[in-house]
Amino acid sequence: MVELGVCYYPEQWSKEVWKDDAKRMVDLGIRYVRIAEFSWALVEPKDDHFDWQWLDEVIEILGTAGLDVVMCTPTAAPPKWLVDKFPAILPVDKDGNPRKFGARRHYCFSSVDLLREAKRITKLFAERYGKNPYVKAWQIDNEYGDHNTIYSFSDDATHAFRNWLQKKYGTIDKLNEAWGNTFWSMRYNSFEEIDTQRNMLCMTTPSHEVDYIEFSSDQVCAFNKAQVDIVRALSPNRPTTHNFMGHNPDFDHYKVGEDLDFASWDSYPMGALINANISDDQKRKMLRTGLPDQPAFNNELYRTVGRGNVWIMEQQPGPVNWARHNQSPEDGMVRLWTWLAYAHGVDVVCYFRWRQAKFAQEQYHAALLLPNGKPDQAFFEVEKIAQERKALPATKKQQAPVAIIYDYKSRWGARALPQGKGYDPASHAFEWYSTLCKLGVDADVVGPHVDFTNYQAVFVPDMMIDNLDFVEKLKQSKTKVVLGPRCGSKTDEMHIPDQLPPGHFQQLIDVEVTRVESLPEYADDPIEFDGKTYRADGWRESLSTHETALAHFTSKYRHGSPAIIGNDKCRYVATQLYGNFLMHFMQDCLTWAEVASLGDIGDLRFVKRGKLTFVFNFGDDTREVEVPPNADILLGQKNIPPADLLVWEE
Repeated sequence: MVELGVCYYPEQWSKEVWKDDAKRMVDLGIRYVRIAEFSWALVEPKDDHFDWQWLDEVIEILGTAGLDVVMCTPTAAPPKWLVDKFPAILPVDKDGNPRKFGARRHYCFSSVDLLREAKRITKLFAERYGKNPYVKAWQIDNEYGDHNTIYSFSDDATHAFRNWLQKKYGTIDKLNEAWGNTFWSMRYNSFEEIDTQRNMLCMTTPSHEVDYIEFSSDQVCAFNKAQVDIVRALSPNRPTTHNFMGHNPDFDHYKVGEDLDFASWDSYPMGALINANISDDQKRKMLRTGLPDQPAFNNELYRTVGRGNVWIMEQQPGPVNWARHNQSPEDGMVRLWTWLAYAHGVDVVCYFRWRQAKFAQEQYHAALLLPNGKPDQAFFEVEKIAQERKALPATKKQQAPVAIIYDYKSRWGARALPQGKGYDPASHAFEWYSTLCKLGVDADVVGPHVDFTNYQAVFVPDMMIDNLDFVEKLKQSKTKVVLGPRCGSKTDEMHIPDQLPPGHFQQLIDVEVTRVESLPEYADDPIEFDGKTYRADGWRESLSTHETALAHFTSKYRHGSPAIIGNDKCRYVATQLYGNFLMHFMQDCLTWAEVASLGDIGDLRFVKRGKLTFVFNFGDDTREVEVPPNADILLGQKNIPPADLLVWEE
């Protein structure tokens, strides 16, 4: 059954409250307490001068109260004395300016000084607490990529990039060929001539850009693994994790996850809504519930990253402090998000934070307790969750009938070659996933590396980078395949495939993409699909094919040309799909793949976990749900109020 946790910052409060806090956590039903991710300057206030006493005392208090500690390596915030001693630790922006000390995440992943010092402090933490009976898990660093901190253009990064390129290509001639350096006279004579993208006059070749992003991603992987290896050696049988930021595509989360025992992520639906690329009318409707499918998408993504093992390490408990606007969630939403997480396979939900800070940057960020120690709204919702979980049997999340492909390198490729202002590649996989949720269909979010044998359908919204191994797996499986525009449009080197797009996907469907267009909002290119007319949105491709056309463009330009084609195995879409068009098309694809759906369920969401069915109401009105006659209702009722849920067991 779902376990509960909190993020705790005892160093920000008087020692007199620590024991009382620990007791109140246990009484509330909390099991896990994450601590110390920003403690480096407190543990080591001066070079090689340590103060462990306060942390020793905190762990003893929490543990003896009956709580399990998630210990963090403190590398996300190197202390000022370390920055002064080794200035090269600081990251450098694209203009060549070092980013300064005064917040957090002020380090360059390529800094040799930083890596050495990070390994040193991690070893000291692991030696001291690795076998402590109260320390049950480890978090490595904190939120890679927050504040746009994956990419650094420092001298250390430049040297490391050159070495990475030499290892990848072997010879400078192979690099010149891969990067297309006959273009614009960009040829290099040695790897030592290659720079990062610092102070470039205009756009670099997309091959250069994607290589630099992939290099930066590998630097994150190496930095993470260096700490994991130390912790595993000194703290046996304690699992390791990192708390990822959802919808951050700056590095390969799957690859970082390979070195972890479980994945975790930080869930902030209110801020995600305000920052979302949707209309104000849509935001107004969901102002206090958030995007229904944003947390669900990330729960599924990080279940894949963690190979079935996933936590939420930070669950929003109220208003946050960092979005453009910071509204309060509807009362009941913290409880709803917690059960939504469990329904999607999350086993532990930790709330950020235990007590609201009364100073510094996050003092407007809500918590379970107010700064004076009195309970806030989320406290009572967590209290209710702790009681409700007794009514539910333990169960495992099963594989869904369909999968959505989310590929990080394709995100990087689209960033390098958007071919249209405002193109948002990260939104397409989410839109396709959300539409499946609106049709009452469970969907997994996976990378191209997983096994597709038992899926009835695999949806590939915009996998830009051609991948022969992935195509071969699809070809050998019985699954139906749906390809969105731009799929297979670039090789691994960011070239157009010799056989034209969609590259190796042509083994699944007979098609060549002969022209692509990015369309402005005022373009009017109608599409006729299944007797209804829709408009092309943002993108249009011209296809050469012998396959059956399922939809046609009906504009003056190339009137009658195919917009969607298909055969018994695969369908290809030559435009971006949104709204009613996407809903109509997805329902048609589900019927084709023989996947059962509920039709348009509006603001309800149905999720299965084992024998349990969860129904969540994200809308403004009470909704009545038909419960199977052989089902036992375990939580809620058939008439589900807003911001509430129903759970039954068949």
